[in-house]
Amino acid sequence: MQSGIRFASRAFLFHFSCALVLCGAFAQTTTSGHSNTSTDYTHDVYPFLGVDWGGNTFVGAAVPFGAVKLGPDMENFDSRPSGFGYMSGGRILGFSHLHLSGASGKYGSILVAPVTGPLDIADIKSPRSEEVNHPGYYAANLTRYDVKAELTSTRRVGFHRYTFPASQQSHLTVNVAHCLNKGPGSESQRFLGGEVRLLSDHEAEGVGRYAGGWNKGGEYRVYFYMALDTHSTTARTWAGSTLTSAKEAAVSEDQPLGLTFDFQTHARQTIQAKVGISFISTEQARQNVQQEAPAWDLNAVRSASVSLWNQALSKIELHGETESKRIQFYTAMYHTMLMPSDRTGENPLWKSDEPYYDDYYAIWDTYRSSGPLLTLIAPDRQRDLIRSLIDIYRHTGYMPDARSGNDNGRTQGGSNANVVIADAYVKGLTGIDYPTAFQAMLKDTSVPPANAQKEGRGGILDYNAKGYVTLADERSGSRTVEYAYDDFSIAEVACGLNRPDEARTFLSRSHNWENLWDKDLTVEGFKGFLRPRNPDGSWAAPNMLVRGTWPDFFYEGDLWTYSLYAPHDVRKLIELAGGDETFVHRLDNVFLRKHFDVTNEPGFLIPVLYNWAGRPDKTADIVNALLEKAFTDQRSGIPGNDDSGAMSSWFIFQSLGFYPDAGQDFYLIGTPSFPEADIKLSSGKTLRIIARNLDSEHINHYIQSATLDGAPLETSWFRHNQIVHGGTLIFTMGSAPTSWGTTNPPPSISDKDSTLCAAAQHGTQ
Repeated sequence: MQSGIRFASRAFLFHFSCALVLCGAFAQTTTSGHSNTSTDYTHDVYPFLGVDWGGNTFVGAAVPFGAVKLGPDMENFDSRPSGFGYMSGGRILGFSHLHLSGASGKYGSILVAPVTGPLDIADIKSPRSEEVNHPGYYAANLTRYDVKAELTSTRRVGFHRYTFPASQQSHLTVNVAHCLNKGPGSESQRFLGGEVRLLSDHEAEGVGRYAGGWNKGGEYRVYFYMALDTHSTTARTWAGSTLTSAKEAAVSEDQPLGLTFDFQTHARQTIQAKVGISFISTEQARQNVQQEAPAWDLNAVRSASVSLWNQALSKIELHGETESKRIQFYTAMYHTMLMPSDRTGENPLWKSDEPYYDDYYAIWDTYRSSGPLLTLIAPDRQRDLIRSLIDIYRHTGYMPDARSGNDNGRTQGGSNANVVIADAYVKGLTGIDYPTAFQAMLKDTSVPPANAQKEGRGGILDYNAKGYVTLADERSGSRTVEYAYDDFSIAEVACGLNRPDEARTFLSRSHNWENLWDKDLTVEGFKGFLRPRNPDGSWAAPNMLVRGTWPDFFYEGDLWTYSLYAPHDVRKLIELAGGDETFVHRLDNVFLRKHFDVTNEPGFLIPVLYNWAGRPDKTADIVNALLEKAFTDQRSGIPGNDDSGAMSSWFIFQSLGFYPDAGQDFYLIGTPSFPEADIKLSSGKTLRIIARNLDSEHINHYIQSATLDGAPLETSWFRHNQIVHGGTLIFTMGSAPTSWGTTNPPPSISDKDSTLCAAAQHGTQ
């Protein structure tokens, strides 16, 4: 989980008592009063969920995957600005048009703010009251100015409506120099300069140039065109600290830059503004307004946004859930569909007929569950996201692991777009140029990048020569295990493309994680952990940091987490750890001794590892406890950075009762949270999941038996091709474990019957 600016106080390691592992049940006292026939899914979305304690979720108005995310930028009452835009307590600085969700340190561009009274461009801020946010709509009263603000948006246009009091001095301002996380730090943003022009007494245009942010990206330009429905009495600009009557203003460095339209307003007078955003030109920004919001009807724009959200959220319908869980679930779906940003038609760097998306922020976070979720419920969207990744490779030389502001960076671990490609391939996603994607994957494995934090695989020459990354390179432990899994993903695609030599090569390299396994390293009574190696191949001192960062052996994790990372070969991992029983005890220790970090993505698969050791009942215990304890329907309801919906998609899958092993074609069964859930698939068919005997307090969270389309399902896993065309998955629940799911564990490449291209073959059936 990349951080931008972190709220460190929330980066706790989640602790379970023995009672939780044994019982795993938490009370749900609320019953759902929501009609199962309701089609307004947006009613159940609470966008403020996750804004506090580091969730960093977006507050404002956006359409699914929209380029424009129009919302408030704020500071606290000690004048410390938010790194991602919003704060539950503080003052609103204005409403900017570009934001991330679940992350921070980027954007906050083209800040619009209403003002009454004398205009001091250095002091535009206000507390707010009566704040509301629904999908596609935001509103608040700015109490300092007695102005009501209302916002909605299209994909590339922000629509504002401000209700002013009677005032001889009312203003609508645009601040181009503003951006989030602005400063001199290595991950800060910088304003490089820009221009504004007053076109008339109700129109303006301009551009801001920015650089930096968490991804340390190069310059990106945000163009805008603004039209008002009300003629101003005067219009002014500023370049520096002084307002002037000049119709144009420009700065070439970090100085104040903006404009204001001035009015004399009567009580409850509304002034509306449409702001088109473009990354290409002011003329393109104007065309975006004309195409997407031609009329002066905020309610119509809002209604269109709600319709788009309902289409997206309707892919999964719940029945019998509590009100709290319904809110959590549909808010999680909402959060997974805010990013990446669809900027098709807005690529300033090259012309292409392919889709163009930005704000892959970051694939290191989203490949584990967000991508697989879209493959299941929105495969056309996932296909376009992958096509965009491949087109980025064509023109930049790399598929990014992260990208924002039209620039690649940063790569935290492996080249995880490799896993995204493999996941799509083995699940039969068509319409993708897999041969070109394969070439991009091969480049990752062979060409050292000029900047290893920007793209590609750092330490790749050592990895290829020695089978591991040494301490000569940063993040050598987490990189090694991630590269090994990336190599397995390449082997899968090589199989499908009939490239047997590459398939064998990369399948062999997928074992490289074992080269950092010290079988004698003993910690808390357990033997066998990952350990650093010096450049000469000798063992270095064990790395015991709880949560490393960029220069450390493990990135955002520790030896407990990364020593359990071999998603393609959990059977070998269990063997090295001492067998099934010892492995179960090790997992117990991870949860009981505070080694599991629910706030971060590297451990996403750990709760379901029990399934490989024949203990799906323990998976059910842990998943049930996590869902009930770590996630709520409150503002602090996400335990860590949501990271483009990564945390939310983990919650969605686990609540449905199964979880993907991303990059492979099967799902691990945990425990369902709802009596019934219907997943509407692209085939027009429905996958119906029914949990019989499920009680509201989830005492009955153990699966007693299961059937899939009427046939017994004895395993604690199933393949994608068993559900992709619909069907009925029925779980019979009980209050005590049974022998269900204890035999025939999920696949691993070390299985005796494993074949080189098994996953690829399943994906193409």
